[in-house]
Amino acid sequence: MPTVWTIAASLNLSASYLSSLLKVLTGQSTQQHIHNKLIEKAKENLSTTSLSVSEIAYGLGFEHRSGSNRQVAM
Repeated sequence: MPTVWTIAASLNLSASYLSSLLKVLTGQSTQQHIHNKLIEKAKENLSTTSLSVSEIAYGLGFEHRSGSNRQVAM
């Protein structure tokens, strides 16, 4: 899963600068922004591919299933 540091490094920015910039532009923390983009991509993949939820999750960087007893709010 992408992190603030990996994204900042790929853009040749510091993590703190990227976080500040995204907060000003989007009103979200960098981690919130990353999660929202991952959710958007997962939704897109679910509606446009025949991949399973597990395959999509793995492809987006969710390598381990955690909290199997958790309930997801929708």
